[in-house]
Amino acid sequence: SDQAEDGNIEYKLKLVNPSQYRFEHLVTQMKWRLQEGRGEAVYQIGVEDNGLLVGLSEEEMRASLKTLRRMAEKVGADITVLREREVDYDSDVPRKITEVLVRKVPDNQQFLDLRVAVLGNVDSGKSTLLGVLTQGELDNGRGRARLNLFRHLHEIQSGRTSSISFEILGFNSKGEVVNYSDSRTAEEICESSSKMITFIDLAGHHKYLKTTIFGLTSYCPDFAMLVVSANTGIAGTTREHLGLAMALKVPFFIVISKVDLCSKATVERTVKQLERILKQPGCNKLPLLVNSDDDAVTAAQQFAQSPNITPIFTLSSVSGENLDLLKVFLNILPPLTNSKEQEELMQQLTEFQVDEIYTVPEVGTVVGGTLSSGICREGENLVVGPTDDGKFLRLKVCSIQRNRSACRVLRAGQAATLALGPFDRSLLRKGMVMVSPEMNPTICSVFEAEIVLLFHATTFRKGFQVTVHVGNVRQTAVVEKIHGKDKLRTGEKAVVCFRFIKHPEYLKIGAKLLFRHATHNKGLAEPLRMHSGHFLTV
Repeated sequence: SDQAEDGNIEYKLKLVNPSQYRFEHLVTQMKWRLQEGRGEAVYQIGVEDNGLLVGLSEEEMRASLKTLRRMAEKVGADITVLREREVDYDSDVPRKITEVLVRKVPDNQQFLDLRVAVLGNVDSGKSTLLGVLTQGELDNGRGRARLNLFRHLHEIQSGRTSSISFEILGFNSKGEVVNYSDSRTAEEICESSSKMITFIDLAGHHKYLKTTIFGLTSYCPDFAMLVVSANTGIAGTTREHLGLAMALKVPFFIVISKVDLCSKATVERTVKQLERILKQPGCNKLPLLVNSDDDAVTAAQQFAQSPNITPIFTLSSVSGENLDLLKVFLNILPPLTNSKEQEELMQQLTEFQVDEIYTVPEVGTVVGGTLSSGICREGENLVVGPTDDGKFLRLKVCSIQRNRSACRVLRAGQAATLALGPFDRSLLRKGMVMVSPEMNPTICSVFEAEIVLLFHATTFRKGFQVTVHVGNVRQTAVVEKIHGKDKLRTGEKAVVCFRFIKHPEYLKIGAKLLFRHATHNKGLAEPLRMHSGHFLTV
């Protein structure tokens, strides 16, 4: 069957001693599946094209897996058996189907790259969970695993993460975890992994809500992991974090941590509480509780295909209970954008979002961020802006680093740091973009957006000041006009005209936008979506 379906999942009844011609055809097909899945494909052996579970005898299965291994060798990929299950037919011979993960690192990149934003209330146990996943040693119950994670001294003292930190977890092509456990360095993890998961650890505390929003809007995560403590359930910022993930349309899964601290009944109560919230009309999610390896495989596949499935894990970072299920899930979680979407993005003009700016001795000014479209090469000339007076300045990209190792070419969707040599750092600020000179970028001080008010205490009217977040832009804006109404209440939609109060910004039509009340910060984000809206430049 040559029909292109389901992206990177391939059904094969059996692969017993194929002819040379059929073998070549199978190899070509495997290349295509791998390309669709950005380097990963799942083969289901013993299943007909239409998805009927027929099953194979042990001998046929052995021969089929041998052929699959030969095919994988031919394209330079590795295979791992994800699971086998028996098909109950009335035959005397047991028949099985096997699901196999085929993984190949694309020739033009070092590894497959997935970004997972980590959300959760203060004390939900998320930093500990990340410590255990990335350091490979269980926690002593007093937060030893998380000490490896903290960036700033004041976080170690209070034990709370304020700034955004990045942690990496690798999987090699056989699906084994590669982390810091054998005192490897980050570079070694990158070199021996074929799939890298970068966890973006976002602040849990109310005080840092703007940092959390910045992390979610500017680092473009593929998925979000919401960590909830089994003994406190939904508390503090959990609801807002859930709301943010929904407003920004980031598919999320949930980890209920600290199950070692409470009874089964308490864990069940927290699960039920989450399921209830997820099924509400505003959420419309389908919770999927993961209790076994089999569930974890199903969860990863269904989650990637249908964004309204929400997998839920219950685990302990102290006893290690069910930690492996989360690892199985992360190992086979496929990237969301397929190769076609990435190709299209790569053909557009270069645009790099500036998220971090620093000075490095002997290198000069360095900026960190994400390439949202196009391709960026070492030595390329770009323009950066807008400055306070709305101008763009020329600069040259001297070198590029991804995950702490040098890289010649950066592709759309990848995060990296770019060295800009002697360029004056004081001219740069977060929220700027670096674009190819021919883009002729549009900047504006006044713009219109279609908005929805999610939670709001007071009436929203002309003259109201809000903090606007669009991608990596964050600035206070004032409401100039609400079309067709004089005020808005919670749940209402409208087209609103905003004016930035400090300086013009680079905005893209159709970008997603979030804003919150600027004066009293109760930490209630009023996320809203911007579907359309044309920017009126002043």
